[in-house]
Amino acid sequence: MLVGVPKEIKTHEYRVGLTPEAAREYIAAGHQVLVETGAGLGISKDDDVYLAAGAQIAADASEVFAKADMIVKVKEPQPSEWVQLREGQILFTYLHLAPDPDQARGLMEAGVSAVAYETVTDRHGGLPLLAPMSEVAGRLSIEAAGMALRANNGGRGTLMGGVPGVLPAKVVVLGGGVVGTQAARMAVGMGANVEIFDRSLPRIRQLDDMFQGRATTRYSTSSTIEQAITDADVVVGAVLIPGASAPHLVTREMLSLMKNRAVLVDVAIDQGGAFEMSKPTTHEAPTYEVDGIIHYCVANMPGAVPLTSSYALNNATLPFGLALANKGVAACEEDRHLAPGLNVHQGKIVNQAVADSLGF
Repeated sequence: MLVGVPKEIKTHEYRVGLTPEAAREYIAAGHQVLVETGAGLGISKDDDVYLAAGAQIAADASEVFAKADMIVKVKEPQPSEWVQLREGQILFTYLHLAPDPDQARGLMEAGVSAVAYETVTDRHGGLPLLAPMSEVAGRLSIEAAGMALRANNGGRGTLMGGVPGVLPAKVVVLGGGVVGTQAARMAVGMGANVEIFDRSLPRIRQLDDMFQGRATTRYSTSSTIEQAITDADVVVGAVLIPGASAPHLVTREMLSLMKNRAVLVDVAIDQGGAFEMSKPTTHEAPTYEVDGIIHYCVANMPGAVPLTSSYALNNATLPFGLALANKGVAACEEDRHLAPGLNVHQGKIVNQAVADSLGF
């Protein structure tokens, strides 16, 4: 199979679908790899490195889309990309279709078989291809919050860890999954006062054991969230419902309860956002203000650290990508964990959670 890797075109997206090392693995398995020129520059890998790995270099993205049997990307295809996809082709990337009906229709009309990283599962019920980027985004969320809290960036002027004699920032993390856990670890490490919310009692117990009193765990209800955000300096939206839109845990009405110029970091923005007033932003203009509250809603947070992110992602996606290259869409029929990753096939939405969210 000819595997194509176009350069990512989303604003300030520097990751790459295949690292040179991953490309070499595909080639060793008997496949061809066609990489758009400059696709790896964001991770400091020029065309010569890909050539040394055995890949071919395409002059532009149109050549990649026209020739490849399977397209491997990082972010969801943009309108100029999905019109180049075709029937019988496989697309392997993050899709996040639930809040994006236009992309869903574009993929359906193209007839492509689209496999989404974020809905592939493992035997533990986890999301192994989402996890590495969730780890990165969770850690970055606290770095982003720290920057947004600075007065020169419009924030309250609070130092995350405080200093002797001055209270640290209070950080509320909504969701105790991978993102929430990593966010809490970073915030605790910086000396913040941290509360983690979740609705799974077994998970709350795990978090309680994990943090050993360095963070407080709380059961998530509307009332407990309202109580917590009133004196919070930072609220991190880390909730996830696989394939579906994220619930709005902080409404616009609740913003009036918060401290002036407190910060909301919405890591769930790819799935529609955990806060009512969230809208996607970019690394170019990451924040905006609503009712005196700073919103940080960058939809591709890991793109800011592309070297770390690309390798972490490729480590996770490689075995699934090789299975698709070896067997085509039939790999989804043979692997019950890869099967949920198939979101679009033969012009239809074939993942139930995605279909329900879109109303298709």
